[in-house]
Order: sequence, then C-alpha cells, then structure tokens
Amino acid sequence: MKDASNLTVAVVGGGAAGFFGAIACAEANPGLTVYLLEKTSKLLSKVRVSGGGRCNVTHNCFSVTQLVQHYPRGAKQLKEPFRQFGAQDTVQWFEKRGVALKTEADGRMFPVTDSSETIAQCLLEAARRAGVHILTSTGVERIEPLPAGGFALHLTGAAPRILSVQRLLVATGGLPKSEGYNWLRGLGHSIMEPVPSLFTFNVPASPLKDLMGVSVPHARVLLAGEKLEYEGPLLITHWGISGPAVLKLSAWGARRLHDLQYTSTALVSWLPTYTEDALRQWLGAFRTENGRKVVLSNALFGLPQRLWRRLVEQAGVGPETRWSDLPAKLQNRLIELLLRMPLAMRGKTTFKEEFVTCGGIPLSEVNMKTMESRLVPGLHFAGEVLDIDGITGGFNFQAAWTTGFLAGQAMSRLANATQTASGQ
Repeated sequence: MKDASNLTVAVVGGGAAGFFGAIACAEANPGLTVYLLEKTSKLLSKVRVSGGGRCNVTHNCFSVTQLVQHYPRGAKQLKEPFRQFGAQDTVQWFEKRGVALKTEADGRMFPVTDSSETIAQCLLEAARRAGVHILTSTGVERIEPLPAGGFALHLTGAAPRILSVQRLLVATGGLPKSEGYNWLRGLGHSIMEPVPSLFTFNVPASPLKDLMGVSVPHARVLLAGEKLEYEGPLLITHWGISGPAVLKLSAWGARRLHDLQYTSTALVSWLPTYTEDALRQWLGAFRTENGRKVVLSNALFGLPQRLWRRLVEQAGVGPETRWSDLPAKLQNRLIELLLRMPLAMRGKTTFKEEFVTCGGIPLSEVNMKTMESRLVPGLHFAGEVLDIDGITGGFNFQAAWTTGFLAGQAMSRLANATQTASGQ
C-alpha cells in the first residue's frame, strides 16, 4: 500500500518529544494530517516510569541562564530554544490542559496527583483532540528522500507499507548502541557515539555495602585524578553508591567514565562544607569539651549513626575509645575518611528504568530554531536522539518538551508555506 500527500507530516517515536512535536504541529495547522509512529506496542514508556511513577515533568528553573547550566551536553545551543519555550512555558502548557504541577523542595516539578499517568493521559488526550493519528507496533525501516521533496517511509509492522510525508520528525530517543543510528547515517548525518549517562556506581568491595538505605543529604563525590566532582544527596546501596550527587556526576563525566571503562576511585566527602584545617580545629575544640565521650557511640556532624560507626571502625578506633584517649594517628585516619573516603568503582548500574544516553545527532548539524536538519531539508529532530542530555531533576524532559515543540511548530509553518505555494 502506498500513501502520498504533501499535506502529511510524520513523527517517529511515541515518547515525550514525539508526542509534544505531533501535538504542536497538529494544533498549529489543523489542515495537516499528522501521524505518530511507535515501533512498540507501548506509548510514553519513559514518562510512565519517570520519578518513581510520579513523572518529574520539569524543574522550576525559569531563568534560561541558570537552566542551561544543567546540561552537560547542549547547554550553549539550548539558550535560544529555551527562550522560545522554557520551563515556565511547560508549566503553562500542562495547566492550560487541566494538569497542575507542584514544586518540591529541590526544585523538581511533578503533577499534583503524584501520578505519571496524569501526564501520559494529558498527552494522549491532547493528541486525540488535535487529530493526531497514532500507530503503534509500526516501525520505520528506511527513510527515502523523494526527488520533489518529502520522504517515503518504509514501515514495518502488521501492515507493512510506504507512507509518503512532506515533513518528518525523528524523536526516537537515545539509543544504547551506535548501530541503532545507521538509518540516520544513511541520510548523511554523522553520529556522536552513544554512551550511558545518569547511572549509579558499582562498588563491589565497598565497606559500606551492609548500610544500604542510609543516605546523607549533602556529600561531595570526586573522581580521583579527574576534574570531575559533584555535591548533593548521596544514597548507599547494596551495590555501591547512588543519589543525585552520583547521578549528576555520571552525567558530567559520561564520556570520561566510558573511556575509563567505569573503573575509577570515587572519593567521598561526607562533610563537603569543611576544609581539612577547619575540621581539625573543630575536632580539637570538641575533644577539649567532650573528652569523656566514646567516639563510636556519639555520631557527629549530623551523620547517620550507622555510617558514623562504620567510619570510626574503618579508622581503626576501638569500641570503648574516648575522645580524650584517641591517638593522633587514628584521628588523622578518621579525618581522611570523613573528607576523602575512597570507594573503588568497578562498573555501573542504570538508574532504575530511566536510561539516558549521551550522544546522537550532533547539534552542529541541526538548526536549533526549527530543529531541522542542516543536511536534509524537511527532516527534524527532537529529544534524546540529539546529542543533548541533562542531569537528573526534570531537565531531560524539559529538553524533550522544548525541542519537540519547536520542531512541531516549524513543521506546521513550513508545511503551510508549501501548501500556499502549491495553491492548495
């Protein structure tokens, strides 16, 4: 079967960016026929699992200058797109469609229902109202540019066919393997090699392994010998360390950690606000006033008791040792563990089901005002298929909403111009 219409637009990928692009295009130009093609049977999978099933929609970072600082890749190029459609626009977009968002203490924004299904249903309903034709279990095997403009999409699925479209948006998400991008290489695009971003650190020989579940609200994680560090909440797990400090560090260090084959030493400071001199001075004053207290039994600095005990034990301090009897050598060991505890990273674990990649279509090959390819007229990109990724906290979704919206708007305008030029 072969369809042909220069009033037809297709979006490949049924995730956040794809839905936003399809909706923006269909709403802006009701005269277009807009298809959304998803190769699996499931729509909006990542939306549904995000934020532990609550969907971290965006971040209440309404300043473009501040917002772009949360993107290890794409920060410079996202400035203008965020001015066109930023976090505040996202909040208003959902509120206009009946979904109110709330802001949590760390700036993350969720639907007030605390359910990702609220966001998924909002997008599905908006697509339905806009007249978007959604086809699931429909993949794109090949994209064939047509001599007169537009594309022939060779579709796979229950009813294989060729769909001819005037404009095309690729929003297939990040792909874990380079070969997954071959169909885009075939169009002339180069690919920044994909590597994982947002992952936790495996520490098989961790002395903290049995403290799983213990968390510290403010720690610093630094990679030994590298200029990579990040501060934030840290969570001890049975496989190593996690939490925002680790996840954000993994994003900034995605390529370097890949080069290191995920083998490095993480130095954890449990007291990132202290310099070594300041800590020594503080402990000296504490010993003078509390010499009779047992070191092991009295956790300091607000650290969890179980973690404090383990650090004291690792320093070699006996269970009955009082502060007044603590040898200088053991106090030095304790200070070292408090400020630079070494944990041998040997591998990574993807953070829940929220797989994020660093890599994809180079931004130099894309017009960031319209998300249109600079190499293939009529071809647009949005979301993680681009070499854009943010740290955890709603930033990857914001990039998806923004790039999807701009691509959809641009496709509707360009298609409309073509319609006018052809006298339709």
